Amino acid sequence: MRHRVSFRKLSRTHEHRRALLRNLVTSLFLHERIETTVAKAKEARRVAERMITFAKRGDLAARRHVDSYVFDPSATRKLFDTIAPWYKDRPGGYTRIIRIGRRLGDAGEIAVFELVKTDEQKEADKKRRIAAAEARELAKAGASPTSKKKGETEDEEAAEEGEAPKKGKGRAKQAAGAAAGGSRSGGKGRKGAAGGGASKAPSKPGRTKRGGD
Repeated sequence: MRHRVSFRKLSRTHEHRRALLRNLVTSLFLHERIETTVAKAKEARRVAERMITFAKRGDLAARRHVDSYVFDPSATRKLFDTIAPWYKDRPGGYTRIIRIGRRLGDAGEIAVFELVKTDEQKEADKKRRIAAAEARELAKAGASPTSKKKGETEDEEAAEEGEAPKKGKGRAKQAAGAAAGGSRSGGKGRKGAAGGGASKAPSKPGRTKRGGD
């Protein structure tokens, strides 16, 4: 029986369980909201709130302790510079677990594990998300009319330079083949004409008898 056992093993070894919790806590500090199972969220909450308490101290020893646990140094910076000041007047309860149902497959109970925020912080986050979405839509709208096909762009560039637009690959090959055939036939005609002239040997002039002969 599980007497005096105050934690969940999560069907993992000690090393695997420690790495899992470190990953969850690091992702929580970076993204401020993650989705996982209820059992994992309950185990990660114990560690995350302890790290936030260390960050509220703000001294060098606390920073080294947190940095030795989380995987990403940027998570440590965000924890000490941004997250810890949110809870300077709050004695505990920095995180929240919201159950959202069961997942398909193994029917594991899923929850949202997030940092507790005030109404002002939630409103600021909402405005930031809306602004980011509008910026993405404007970027897409600005990129779509300028996208043209490669052939159209080349034709426009040729027209600006005063040249004829480039033809397709098939027509270009046909034109090249016709030009090559004409050159071959012309060469043969010239060769034949030259050969015909050369075949007719000029008549040798008769020998004139000398007066002595």
